[in-house]
Amino acid sequence: MIVSTAAFPGVDPAASQILCMYRTHAPVDVVAIAVRFGINVWESYLPEGISGKIFRDDVNGGASGFSIIVNQPEPLVRKRFTLAHEIAHFLLHRHQFGRELMDDALYRSGLGSAMESQANRLAAEILMPRELLGRLIDSGVRDIGTLATELQVSEVALKIRLGIPA
Repeated sequence: MIVSTAAFPGVDPAASQILCMYRTHAPVDVVAIAVRFGINVWESYLPEGISGKIFRDDVNGGASGFSIIVNQPEPLVRKRFTLAHEIAHFLLHRHQFGRELMDDALYRSGLGSAMESQANRLAAEILMPRELLGRLIDSGVRDIGTLATELQVSEVALKIRLGIPA
C-alpha cells in the first residue's frame, strides 16, 4: 500500500504508514500507536499544570527507549490528546530535546511555539483523521457532541479541527 505523507508533514514514510493503520475506526487507539512506535505509556500524578511528558526511559521505556506519562486525574479526552501530542513530539522532534520534554496544560514546552503547533496539528490528525471524520459524517453522525463522543475527543478540539469557531 502506498501512503501519501501529505497528512503527516515531517513524519518519515514508514511512520506515516503505521499511523495510517489506525485510521480505520473510532476512537483511534492512541495507546496502540504509542506501543507500535515502541513507547511505553503510563498514567501518574504530575505537578499541577503539567498534562504530560515524554522522556528517555532507560529502565521502563519501550523498544524505542522512550516513555510517555499522562496526568492521571485529567479527563479521558484530555489524556488522549496529550498522548497524541507527545507521540507527535516523538515523531517530529525527539532529536531536538534532551532527556525529557514536559508539556503544560496549554501544550507548551521548551521547544518553541512553531514545534508545539506542529505537535498539535499532528495530534489532531492522529485522533481525528479527515477520512474517519468524513465516514462518520457520511453515516449520519453530524452533531458535534456525538462526533466528539465517537472520537473520544473534546468538543473544543473537534471544532478547531473542523474549522468551527469554538
